[in-house]
Amino acid sequence: MNKASYKNKLFTEQQGMTFIEVIIALVIIVIGILGAVALQATAKKSSFDAMQRSLASSLAQDMIARIRANNVANLGGYARADYGLSLDAPPAVDCNDANVPCNAVQIVAHDMYEWERALVGADVTKNRNAKGGLVYGRGCIFQNGNAMNAMTVVVSWQGRNTFTDNTTNKNCGAASGKRQQVVVQAFII
Repeated sequence: MNKASYKNKLFTEQQGMTFIEVIIALVIIVIGILGAVALQATAKKSSFDAMQRSLASSLAQDMIARIRANNVANLGGYARADYGLSLDAPPAVDCNDANVPCNAVQIVAHDMYEWERALVGADVTKNRNAKGGLVYGRGCIFQNGNAMNAMTVVVSWQGRNTFTDNTTNKNCGAASGKRQQVVVQAFII
């Protein structure tokens, strides 16, 4: 058999892929697609958790800045462990109005109201329901013992993953295995 007839015989006997080869290729492609979908779902969950943590950190820093901007004598007015449980009534004086002068006590009431609205996402609504903010967001502000100017701001929320609830500030936010917390301690001068 010469070389040319040998090549012709190979081409006539084997044409295309067998059915089993096609099935195996499809199985490999489907497994790859399912892996990509699972990866996308995990990435979306992680992105949401990171966004919640970032928002909590920003809210804690916002309250520290509000406290620092007010009169040091009014630090005790901020101390509460129930921010976010139920939205307080708007303060009598709107301190956002440049034409309305506010004293230190009115600024405390305004700061507490604005911070609580941000915790529960009341500034973003759909059908009159809060849609922004943290998932079951709660805030606590503690004045640290004898150091009159030392404050601790705790922001709690419910994460998506279950962890051991061994946080330092167990009295801030609903106790559960999904509770997450950001704790910021600051000295106010």
